Amino acid sequence: MTTAGKRYLVRYKKPDGTHGGKRGFVRKRDAELWLAEIETARVKGGFVDPQAARIKVDDLGTIWLESKRHSMKPSSFAPVETAWRLRVQPKWGAWSVADILHSDVRAWVTDLSQEVGATVTIRTYGVLASILDDAVYDGRIAINPARKGRIALPRKTKRRHSYLTHAQVRQLADASGQHRLLVLVLAYTGIRWGEMAALRVEDIDFARGRLHISRNAVEVHGKFHVGTPKSHDSRAVPVPRFILDELARAVAGRRRDALIFPAPDGGFMRRTRASDGSKSWFKTALREAALPLMTLHDLRHTAASLAVQSGANVKTIQRMLGHTSAAMTLDVYSDLFDDDLDNVATALDRAAHASATAPTQLPPPNGGGLGL
Repeated sequence: MTTAGKRYLVRYKKPDGTHGGKRGFVRKRDAELWLAEIETARVKGGFVDPQAARIKVDDLGTIWLESKRHSMKPSSFAPVETAWRLRVQPKWGAWSVADILHSDVRAWVTDLSQEVGATVTIRTYGVLASILDDAVYDGRIAINPARKGRIALPRKTKRRHSYLTHAQVRQLADASGQHRLLVLVLAYTGIRWGEMAALRVEDIDFARGRLHISRNAVEVHGKFHVGTPKSHDSRAVPVPRFILDELARAVAGRRRDALIFPAPDGGFMRRTRASDGSKSWFKTALREAALPLMTLHDLRHTAASLAVQSGANVKTIQRMLGHTSAAMTLDVYSDLFDDDLDNVATALDRAAHASATAPTQLPPPNGGGLGL
């Protein structure tokens, strides 16, 4: 009996043998129906403990985020942590996982896509959906409301890559002053900025004309983290001879473990900016070379373009850039291989004409066998 009148309490047995209880039923029939549903779910293996379902997203999210901290590279973890801290936790932190409906998530994603770009929206949605996945795996909820049904996620707009010609690379390098060699290395090898920053003298193989890429120095929130390259695999990258000659002069007399491109303080070089309003050396060089605004990462795209022009195949470019698969290389640089389609058509046309004008070859008598 309560101040609001008579209420029924249901006691039930959990799969682990312990007992739970749920109170507040006005009618005995409602309590009996609820207990029947619980018993049926327990027999079918779909039991969800109502008490466990009251856990807050904040509690599960903290645990989930900590697991990601130890399984992701710092540079990959940083935007995930930001999505949780700025967008997921403020909205969903106080919610019990059992209270979240599919329509709630759908409306939230719609509003979010109006405020931020597609990449941030998709990443933020993924954080919530992954946390609720854990709730399903733990038996706290039966179905993930963020996965159930269809969530209209925005589509990413593929930015057109900027490719420089050989002449433009030289112009940009010459306008970069003391960073001339750095620009040439990025534009002709396609290594990432963090891989360049971590390069040491011992990573140059002058005999074979290779750079051995095995480290990556990434700056996250002002602190450098040194680890493996993005794909986790080391690789050997081909280097043109004229760049090897300049590297040889640049590192002459240095220790083998010395950085090739150190910052003024001797540490790792911080990534320079090329955004509007910045006054970086790279943006200044672009202006002096009369080149359109681009990013340092576009030099990696330039390396891919120049390699294709030199006749390199997809598999070679994949190994050079450190992509996980040739399919990824084709997906990123499909526009670079448009000429291949034209070449196939031209070759087929040439072969068809040659076949049409060639004299017909009649088979020898008796099918070419010996007469008996």
